[in-house]
Amino acid sequence: MPCIMGVLKAWWNSILAKKLQSCIVSTPWFMPTCIVSCQQLAPSAVSWLKAEECVCICMLQAARISALGRITSSPLPSIQYTLLFASTYAPSNPTFVAIEHETTAEALAIGDSNPALFSKRDTSACPGYKVVYKQDTATGFAASLTLAGTPCNVYGKDISDLKLDVRYDSKNRLQVHVQDTAGKQFQIPSSAHALNNGPGVSSSGSSLKFNYFQDPKNGFGFKVSRGKDTIFDTTGHPLIFEDQYIEVTSNLPRDANIYGIGETPDWFRRSTTNNTKTLWAHEASSILGQNVYGSHSIHMELRNNKFHGAYLHNSHGMDIVLDNNAIQYRVLGGTADFYFFNGPTALDVIDQYTDLVGRPGRIPYWALGFHNCHYGYANVWEVEEVVANYSKANIPLESQWADIDYKDRFLEFTFSPTNFPLSEMQRFIGQLHGNNQKMVLITHPSVHRNSSYGPYARGKAQDVFIKNPDGSDYVSQAWPGYVLFPDWFSANANDWWAGEIARFLDQLPLDGLWLDMNEASAFCTGSCGSGIPEEVIPPFPFDLDPPPPHRPLNTSNTLLVPPYAIHNREIELSDVTIETTAVHANGATEYSTHNLFSYMHAKASHNALLKYRPNQRPFLLSPGTRPGSGAFTGHWTGDNAATFKDLHITIASMLDFGIFGIPMIGSDICGFSGDTTEELCARWAEGRCHTNYIAGSPWPRLAVVPWASGYTLLPYFYTANQYAVEKGWPIARPLVFEFPSASQTVGIDTQFLIGDGVLISPVLTEGATTVDAFFPAGVWYDWYNYKAIWASSNVVKLDAPLEHVNVHIRGGKIIPAQVPAMTTAESRKGSAEGKLYWDDGETLSTAHRWVSFAYHDYNLAISSTSGSYTVSPPLTKIVLLGVGGVTSVKANGVSVKAKFTTQNNSTVIEGLKISLSANTKIRFA
Repeated sequence: MPCIMGVLKAWWNSILAKKLQSCIVSTPWFMPTCIVSCQQLAPSAVSWLKAEECVCICMLQAARISALGRITSSPLPSIQYTLLFASTYAPSNPTFVAIEHETTAEALAIGDSNPALFSKRDTSACPGYKVVYKQDTATGFAASLTLAGTPCNVYGKDISDLKLDVRYDSKNRLQVHVQDTAGKQFQIPSSAHALNNGPGVSSSGSSLKFNYFQDPKNGFGFKVSRGKDTIFDTTGHPLIFEDQYIEVTSNLPRDANIYGIGETPDWFRRSTTNNTKTLWAHEASSILGQNVYGSHSIHMELRNNKFHGAYLHNSHGMDIVLDNNAIQYRVLGGTADFYFFNGPTALDVIDQYTDLVGRPGRIPYWALGFHNCHYGYANVWEVEEVVANYSKANIPLESQWADIDYKDRFLEFTFSPTNFPLSEMQRFIGQLHGNNQKMVLITHPSVHRNSSYGPYARGKAQDVFIKNPDGSDYVSQAWPGYVLFPDWFSANANDWWAGEIARFLDQLPLDGLWLDMNEASAFCTGSCGSGIPEEVIPPFPFDLDPPPPHRPLNTSNTLLVPPYAIHNREIELSDVTIETTAVHANGATEYSTHNLFSYMHAKASHNALLKYRPNQRPFLLSPGTRPGSGAFTGHWTGDNAATFKDLHITIASMLDFGIFGIPMIGSDICGFSGDTTEELCARWAEGRCHTNYIAGSPWPRLAVVPWASGYTLLPYFYTANQYAVEKGWPIARPLVFEFPSASQTVGIDTQFLIGDGVLISPVLTEGATTVDAFFPAGVWYDWYNYKAIWASSNVVKLDAPLEHVNVHIRGGKIIPAQVPAMTTAESRKGSAEGKLYWDDGETLSTAHRWVSFAYHDYNLAISSTSGSYTVSPPLTKIVLLGVGGVTSVKANGVSVKAKFTTQNNSTVIEGLKISLSANTKIRFA
């Protein structure tokens, strides 16, 4: 038995440390099985540790506590071990030391820094490939590659013959695709996700250039360049292409500025030292650096003040490792289908990327309002009281949500007859709609296995469920008991799902759906319900004491235990999800399609809502996402904790999803788990312009939080969202996107911009009443009092009392706004100022209007640049920031009555009534 030990030095979360005061140590190398305390273990057994660095080292056979850590060896032994780490204090720079007795061991310490300090089989001796044939095409070339030497078979079987296709997809996008000549490797079918490939251009018509070379040691390699800059370079690294392992490595500059790759909660600028990003969709509370709900293999790099990007189109699990001045892709199968984006601005890269994978979808206007949700409501009458309390506290509320509490025995598309009776829910939603408010309910993709349950019986009759390898139904466990999962590849699944949603909405006219547990998520490993009578309802495994043991690892099945172990949070890839051996209607296994489930679920749900209401914009929110998901759904960041650290992380995650093409994103305001505080809740809610979903009822004091500023800016948000629809541009943006030449901005994720003109500087530290805000060079105006800050790329200390969030307007920008109200429907009846996009906010066939404003030297030109929609709210107020002393105004040469106020060298002009549907020239004097 290989002996593998890991020591995590001087680090662990203090709460967990209290829970791990002792542990079982079982290994012949260390000591006999016994119970020891950290104090007893650390000084004697690990003498090199400092006295205060108490460490608990545990090896638990077949333990399922892998959220704390895991270690595997390759090839895996018959026994799997889980390591638990604990420490009495948490220093700022944790270190990890692996002491291994087998060179093929891989270890992962899970924690704040997610270090990638593990050993991996040596791939440097792999022979790589050589080009044996090349044929030019009108848009690039095709080539044949063959193995250049003896197979290394490092994590599987080397594939000897490959095909290389280089295609200049468009002027600013290049595709480089390496695949097996035999075509046996799984590729994402267009029926699941069809890319919007360009028409192709010649090499001379492309801004990117591709060159390949043959290295005597490493074989075939290639470079992608933009002008004088090489943006992807495999020099010194062999291409490894095996049936269950692909490795592609590109060199990076020292301390490169890398953004994207996820979903792994992290600081926005990725560390390029010992940093492993694992892409395997996983439902779990957010732990910094660990794989959670989505999988996004897009990254951007800022180099020489210009951005470029790269995307790997592959649905398999993978590690993307940033270390040793390189980015390395380690993929569990499929093909190496890369797309490169020229940029050169950040918005250009996102435009080029979302044009390929799918633009963000159009959202209803009301989705930008404030939403309330809470897990644990006792009944519908309690929810009704919460809604009333918002009104009493004078806090806007756009929509009320409900978690699984409303269901009958957790069954999908049902209502609890005692706590949430359908008749009362129908009355309640009628009341909400009468107040221009909405209702959103949670749904899960899995359905309970019971012949008397309609969704299951109809799905069974249409053969829509995922199968075991032997052709029987794959039966897992979730909230209602034993469940089956839809097979989105089956011929009837989408129509069946649309039918179930239609029946649900026939009962209750919901305004949107909250898609949950679609990673997909399960309570057991494998087809645990197979062979068990359908009337049996199993207990929740998390309620059992002790918890059920993990099943023995089947190391002979490489779909269950692949030769290369990505740094997934669980012992097996199949844990808390669908087993990787499960089979789909097209013959593909879950091993290859796991990361597609949430995308296909959101797509099916989006199409179902469109079928039910053909001209209404669907509203969906999903935890699971992948490239292109933004076309169908928004995203919320999942089960966060009630801490200021989590508040900070949600900002970084929001910025990540701007890259991923999903601009409609929010978090659980106040936190999902743990006890929140009034201060934390207020600070979180103050930034509601970047987080839209609140857990729990408000404190009365939250009524003083400036909600009005968020609702006042809704036209600006809506205009920014239209840019997302048309160009993919994120609504919330990091400062580095707009100011890449300011070196201070590369790592800032404590502030952010809305669009290109509004700067938000929130408080992210408990007890703080000031905030140190960075201001790029230029003039910035305080949103509230119009006071100017003349910045030279410097930090300014701003006052930030509890009821205040700092908002500044960028000089030279025109910001559309409106008179705030308690709902977006009421606000749309008010006034607007500035530049905006406008339509009916609900339908897909609506007319629209783009209104352009241009101010210069006391003149403002209002012009309709496209569309025919009549903008009913007139322009009633203009604020000229930095322009004082104005006392008169003319519209198209005619004097207009108005009220003039000067404040901090800015002029507020009120009482106007100027149409925004007509071209108008305004002169100030």
